[in-house]
Amino acid sequence: MEENISESKPNQPGPSPFAQTYFHGTKAELKLGDFIEVGLHSNYGQKNKAKYIYLTATLDAAIWGAELAAGEGRERIYLVEPTGPLEDDPNLTDKKFPGNPTKSYRSKHPFKVVGEITIWQGHAPEQVEAMKAGLAKLKAQGIEAIED
Repeated sequence: MEENISESKPNQPGPSPFAQTYFHGTKAELKLGDFIEVGLHSNYGQKNKAKYIYLTATLDAAIWGAELAAGEGRERIYLVEPTGPLEDDPNLTDKKFPGNPTKSYRSKHPFKVVGEITIWQGHAPEQVEAMKAGLAKLKAQGIEAIED
């Protein structure tokens, strides 16, 4: 009995249109090809120079980032590509959501802006105000963003 043996190569990983998508919510006006980098003033906490930059793999978390960002600009959500390693965002994963269901990450390496989501639905104004009130309460207690 003769076996049918295929001599084809095993599947090789290659470029895929289904690679992980990352989002960055902000009020900053950026252009395609710009880099989001550490060292700029943070949108949160004491507004110190950021030691990390943040991104997420969920649109909802990016929407929160845009809605809660400091500044007067228009809320924006950018598609970004990380240029270096990512780590779980300890502001969310270790304290509030074990296991990182928000898929929120941070890095010390730049993110390249590769697109912008221009049509998205924000949270209800009452939800945003409740979140801002909760953050203000934490700030009053001396609890702010982790900046390790």
